[in-house]
Amino acid sequence: MSSSPSSAHWLGLVGTIWLQTINGPNSDFPVYSSQLKELKGISQVQLNFLAFASDAGKLFGWFSGVAALYVPLPLVAFVGACFGLVGYGVQYLLVDSPGLKFWHLFLLTALAGNGICWINTVCFLLSVKNFASRSRVAVSLATSYLGLSAKVYTSLAETMPRLADSKAKTYLLLNAVVPVIVTVFVAPALRLFDLKSDSMSSTDTAFLVMFAITLATGACAVVGSIGSTASWLSSREQMVSLSVLLAVPILIPVALKMNKIGEAKREKDDAVVVIEVTDLETTAAEEEVGGLQLLKKPDFWLYFFSYMFSGTLGLVFLNNLGQIAESRGLGRTSTLVSLSSSFGFFGRLLPSFMDYYSAKSGHSISRTGSMACAFFMLLNQGSVFLYASTAIIGTCTGAMTSVAVSATIELFGAKNFAVNHNVLVSNIPVGSLCFGYFSALLYQREASKRGAATCSGASCYQATFAIWGASCVVGTLLCVVLYVRSRSRLLSYFLARCSSEGLTTASICDDDSKQQWMPYDCMYSSYTSREKIICWAHPYMYERWSESL
Repeated sequence: MSSSPSSAHWLGLVGTIWLQTINGPNSDFPVYSSQLKELKGISQVQLNFLAFASDAGKLFGWFSGVAALYVPLPLVAFVGACFGLVGYGVQYLLVDSPGLKFWHLFLLTALAGNGICWINTVCFLLSVKNFASRSRVAVSLATSYLGLSAKVYTSLAETMPRLADSKAKTYLLLNAVVPVIVTVFVAPALRLFDLKSDSMSSTDTAFLVMFAITLATGACAVVGSIGSTASWLSSREQMVSLSVLLAVPILIPVALKMNKIGEAKREKDDAVVVIEVTDLETTAAEEEVGGLQLLKKPDFWLYFFSYMFSGTLGLVFLNNLGQIAESRGLGRTSTLVSLSSSFGFFGRLLPSFMDYYSAKSGHSISRTGSMACAFFMLLNQGSVFLYASTAIIGTCTGAMTSVAVSATIELFGAKNFAVNHNVLVSNIPVGSLCFGYFSALLYQREASKRGAATCSGASCYQATFAIWGASCVVGTLLCVVLYVRSRSRLLSYFLARCSSEGLTTASICDDDSKQQWMPYDCMYSSYTSREKIICWAHPYMYERWSESL
C-alpha cells in the first residue's frame, strides 16, 4: 500500500509555507535602494554590489546543508533567522551613522543573504522528505509563497508607515524582525516524520484544496498590486486579506486530524506500517552524486550555466527594478516590485501541475525562451511593455526556482540534496556579480554622458536589455542540451530496468501497445521515487504512472 502524509506532515508543510512567505527580505531591496543610495552617497556600481551582496551569501549556503545533517531542523531555521536579524538589524540601527561604511553594508547584507539559505534548506528538506511521493507538488506549493515575500513586506511597510522615520529604515526593521518572529512561531512543526500507510485519496484531496487556497492567495496579491496602482484598494485592506488567506491552510491538518480521529473510532484495529523516511529516496549507489564528484559531472556544469543564464539573470533584473523604474520616470517602484512578486508566486506554483498536462501532450513551454523575449520587449520605451515584461520575467524566474529543487534530485539523487542544491545555487552570486556589475557600468556610462549622477530615459538600460536577452538565448540552448542528455540517459535506464523485469524492447517501444510501457504490477513494486522519474522520459510513460498513483 502506498505511503501517505498525515496531519503532522501537513502541519510541517503549512509551517514551511509561512516560512517561505517571509524568507525573501532581499526582494524588497529595489523599493528602498534609491533612498539608500542617496542616504549613504554611494554610486550605481556600489549599489549593484549591495544587490550582489545578498546573493554572495549563497556562496556559503552549503554550510546549511551540512548543518542539516547533524542539527535539528528548527535550530537550522533559527540560525538563518538570527543571521538576518543581525544583518538587517545592525543596518537599521546605524544606517544614519556616518560610521557605517559601504563595506559594512556589504558584509551585513551578505550575512543576511546567507541566512536565507539556511531557512530555504529546511523548507526544501521538509517538502522533499515528508512528501516523497508528491515532492514536486509539495515543493511547488512551498516555494510559490516565496514569491509573495516582496508583496508581504511592501504591504506591511505601507500599512505601518510610521514604523521608522524613513522608508529605508522601515524595510530594514521589517527584514530583521519578521523572519525571527515567524521562525519561532512555526519551529515546533519543522520536523521530519515517518510515513504511514494510508489512503492516497485524502492526500490528493488535501493537495487540491491547498492548490485552490494558493491560487486564491496569488489572485489576491495580483489584485492588490493592480488595485494599489488604481488607488481603489488600500494597503490595510490588502494586508488583512492576505493575512486571512495565509492563515487558511492551517485548516487542512486540522481537518485531517479530525478525520483520522473519526476513522480510529470506527476501525480500532487498523494495522499501521511505518517506513523510515531515509529509505524513501534510496537509489542505486552509482546514481547518488555528491562532493567533488558533483563538479566532475558535465550535467552539473550544463545545469549550472543554464540556470545562471536564465533564472539568475531574472533575479538580477528584479534586483535592478528600482533603478530601471526610476530611469523610466515611474514614481511608485513598490507597485512594480509587488507585480513581479505576485507573478513570481504563480511561476513557482504552476510548473508541477502544468508539466503533468504538457507531458501528456508532448509539448511544453520554454521558460528561458519566454524570458529572452521579455528582455527584447523591454527595448520598447512604453510603460506597458515594462509592466508586461516584468510579469513575464517574474513568472519565469519563479518557475525556474521551483523546478530547480526537483531537478537537482532527479539529476544527482536525494541523498546529498541539501549540499548539492546549495552548491548549484552558487551560480546566483556569480551571475549576479557579472551581470549586475556590467549593467551598472553601462548605466554609469550613460549617466556620465549627461553629466549627472543618475541616468534618465530608456537608453540607460537599452544595451543591457539586449545583452541580457542574448544571454537568455544561450541559456535556452544549454537547457536543450541538458534535456536531450538527461532524457536519453533516463530512457536507457528505464529500458534496462524493464528488461530486468522480463519486458522486451519491442513490447515497450511498439506504438500499438504504448499503454503497456509500464505494467500495473511494476508500478506498485519496489521502484523508488528516483526510478519513477524515468516516467518523465516519455509522455505515455508518465501518463501510465500518474494514472496508477
